[in-house]
Amino acid sequence: MPRDLPIGNGSLLVNFDLAYNLRDLYFPHVGQENQTGGRPSRVGLWVDGRFTWLSDDGWRREMRYEPDTLVSHVCCTHGGLGLEVVCHDAVDYRCNVLVRHVQVRDLSSMERQVRLLFHFDFCVGDSSFANTVYYDGARTALIHYRGRRYFLMGSRPAPAQFACGLKGVHGLEGTWRDAEDGWLEGNAIASGSVDSTLAVYLTVPAGGTAEAYQWTAAGHTLADVSALHETVQQLEPQRLLDRTRGYWQFWVRRRALDFGDLSPAIADLYRRSLLIIRTQIDNGGAIMAANDSDIRAFGWDTYSYVWPRDAAIVVCALDEAGYHELTRTFFEFCRRLLEESNYALNGYFMHRYTPSGQVASSWHPSVGGDGLQLPIQEDETALIIDALWKHYRHTGCAELMRDLYEGMVRPAGDFLLVFRDHETGLPQPCYDLWEEKHGVFLFTCATVYAGLQAAANFAQEFGDTAPAHEYRSGAEEIQQGVKRYMYHQEAGRYVYRLYPDQGGQLQPDLLLDSSVAAAFIYGLLEADDPPFVRTMEAVQAALYGRAPVGGMARHENNGYYHVDGNYARYPGNPWLVNTLWLADWIIARARRRGDLAAARDFLEWTAMRALPSGVLAEQLHPDTGAPLSVSPLTWSHAAFVSTVLQYLEKRCRLSDGS
Repeated sequence: MPRDLPIGNGSLLVNFDLAYNLRDLYFPHVGQENQTGGRPSRVGLWVDGRFTWLSDDGWRREMRYEPDTLVSHVCCTHGGLGLEVVCHDAVDYRCNVLVRHVQVRDLSSMERQVRLLFHFDFCVGDSSFANTVYYDGARTALIHYRGRRYFLMGSRPAPAQFACGLKGVHGLEGTWRDAEDGWLEGNAIASGSVDSTLAVYLTVPAGGTAEAYQWTAAGHTLADVSALHETVQQLEPQRLLDRTRGYWQFWVRRRALDFGDLSPAIADLYRRSLLIIRTQIDNGGAIMAANDSDIRAFGWDTYSYVWPRDAAIVVCALDEAGYHELTRTFFEFCRRLLEESNYALNGYFMHRYTPSGQVASSWHPSVGGDGLQLPIQEDETALIIDALWKHYRHTGCAELMRDLYEGMVRPAGDFLLVFRDHETGLPQPCYDLWEEKHGVFLFTCATVYAGLQAAANFAQEFGDTAPAHEYRSGAEEIQQGVKRYMYHQEAGRYVYRLYPDQGGQLQPDLLLDSSVAAAFIYGLLEADDPPFVRTMEAVQAALYGRAPVGGMARHENNGYYHVDGNYARYPGNPWLVNTLWLADWIIARARRRGDLAAARDFLEWTAMRALPSGVLAEQLHPDTGAPLSVSPLTWSHAAFVSTVLQYLEKRCRLSDGS
């Protein structure tokens, strides 16, 4: 189920799903550790002898954010109960506290006695093993802990009832079942696999409203969460909501853009995308691909990692949008990953990393059909260097470049230069950006070309004439090799991959793949180059518009989350990033403002495919448009931001005439 409302501050990230269950709570890093294990924590009501969770059928839920901020606005209406519940949730922008404001309104013209129940299902330290929860009478709060992780749940009014219990053992489901009779048994402590619930009592006047606040403080010790508990009470929970609302509005509105002929929906999604991207960035610099724990069902792993490629693309969008302080922190994070890589063959980034900087789980082997191989996607190294050069061009930050040139640019540049085939000039085989195949890919060639050009630019700036020449020559050899070996005369287009046959000779793969767009995005080929135009037209004809909801599949016969396996019907599900590549191509080729109309249509299509909250998924169901795979995907939001900015920049340069 998509994560419809991510909210966070760079240390504490909270996700709500479409049914308004709290599903993920990451601390102390964004993406690491998930303190709920993806299990739902619920809000329920007991009224007029009936119990219901807000996630139950019967509630009509409207889930959005307040404009230009990371404060939610969730409206739940139940006609049968005659109640409306409006909730505002925020992670304080300074303190690691989730604050929730719940207003219960009577719609039946009768005074109501309502028991409001907050349920908490924790797997502290990413584990259900050896957890403890207890009710702290001195603090009138529930406390979950395990090791160096503590979570305190308080409320205003103070809890009228509470319960601590076991879940998933001895046939017990948890205190949320205890809550469904409207009465909590008051068990004061439980250990093992545990959950908890607290209840507050409200009197709702006829036609009127009553309110409650609930907060969850995260820390490393009891002293940490106790201090946060006191802060909430002293400052007042509403003040924390107000200051967080104000901060994020200030953050996202600090650069005023003229959106020209783009619709308000596109402008809103642009700002929302920036805010959602920020929720996926750890304060230590790690930029996460996605933090939707439901993806575990696919392979018992998640997207809660740093893919250097995804992160580099996000960084470029943020730099274009003016958020340079975030991107600088990311590059410092990257330096720590490569700080011991002082020679050419050590200058590459691995498949992916944890938010704290360790090498993460991978499915790339170090042996293959031809013996030893590097378990990498080379574009992940190349795009970091390309993004760093673009960052320098935006900021002119020489101090950062001084620190990164010897420790990151030179090792990576040397690796990109050496890890090539001497006969073709092309990069050696590696894994593709989709992480499915091994070979020499046009996407990889384009990104390595850009990475080498960036390394040459840096070397030139630093007066390293010899490396600058070598890097530049290597990039030109890749460009020549692509034109010689990756253009298929019979097909009249470029191929997306070369793969070695049993004799070691490179053979063309004629499968159509949208990733060939990288050739113009990274300057390897001109967007108007006739052979490349034929390539993009072939890709568009095969992959775009086959699904009723529109959009472009990433390649032919794409089985990842395919809805029915009928590739003749749908070559794959529509992906947002790939569809926006078409918009980028149109923008690059535009010669007058009228040429931009189709790109504007792609932006409108993307805005229509967002959830009401503004969240963009990785891919969409081809028939319904429902999110598939992870949601939100940070790359999707970054691609939208980048395309909007490219559109506006090109529109500004073009005239209305021919």
